[in-house]
Amino acid sequence: METLTFDSDDLDRTEDFLSHAYAKMRIGSGTSDSSRARIHRSAIDSVSVDELDLDFDMSYAVTPLGRICLCVVHEGTIEDHLYQGVSDSFGPGDVVSFAPPELSYAGRIQAARYNITMLDPELLTQVAGATGGRHPEPVRLTGHRPHTPAAGDRLRSTIRYVQDHVLSDPAVADQPLVASTAAQHLAATVLATFPHTASADSTGSERQDAHPAALRRALAYIDDHADRPLTVAQIAEAAHISVRALQYAFRRHLDSTPLAYVRQARLSHAHDELAAADPATGATVTDIAARWGFYHPGRFATLYRHSYDRSPRRTLHDG
Repeated sequence: METLTFDSDDLDRTEDFLSHAYAKMRIGSGTSDSSRARIHRSAIDSVSVDELDLDFDMSYAVTPLGRICLCVVHEGTIEDHLYQGVSDSFGPGDVVSFAPPELSYAGRIQAARYNITMLDPELLTQVAGATGGRHPEPVRLTGHRPHTPAAGDRLRSTIRYVQDHVLSDPAVADQPLVASTAAQHLAATVLATFPHTASADSTGSERQDAHPAALRRALAYIDDHADRPLTVAQIAEAAHISVRALQYAFRRHLDSTPLAYVRQARLSHAHDELAAADPATGATVTDIAARWGFYHPGRFATLYRHSYDRSPRRTLHDG
């Protein structure tokens, strides 16, 4: 996990910091009495989450980031935000995608406090897949506003969830399965929030590929690799089918999803470790859960009780 903090009233220093933290940019202040910028970043693998607080008006012009850049406005406004074919303004409560990763953008920030969340575009393809057989075409967002206000609310809640339950604890965030699970959860929520190029409909050939033998290959791969970060794309490749065919196979034969099976497999491993662990040596439910990718203790306990009809703490202490 990476963290950094910046606090300065020097505009040149702020421009230099922003250029290194995001992409090359030019900024200018529209106010003469203050230019204070406060920025805090937390990052895991392919995701970074920043909180920014600017007490001045600032114009910006940014070269392509190469990453999906989401913005949640807490206070103030962002005016005249421009990129190819788009002109918009955002206010408190808005959650948007700033621009496609390959495009420059510009605009004005009016004494705003806001969140910037960036993620690797490849995450969308790993989670969704697209046309193109076993090697899917990159998935792209095709709009910068959420489908609905409710979808925007869910994305805002997901970002906050990652902040509160992953990035707030470096010991949890540094667990590889936690980082992978959190990144995929965020990417899936982004896909559910914005219009994009991936189709959810399976083709005839993909339905034909979704046969029991392919499903068995997928299940075996998950069982053998549950202790490693896994993506749907990796599982599909191991099963020799496309992502959508894999998803269809799980729906058709198990009434489930690949990631739900991954979660159940990891829950089983966590159960075995809890039963074998000795709390006298310092073993804790939280540490074991995080090691298997469960970064919310309350949700882990609920899942565990549903599967084993007892609390994880009781398993740890009673064996």
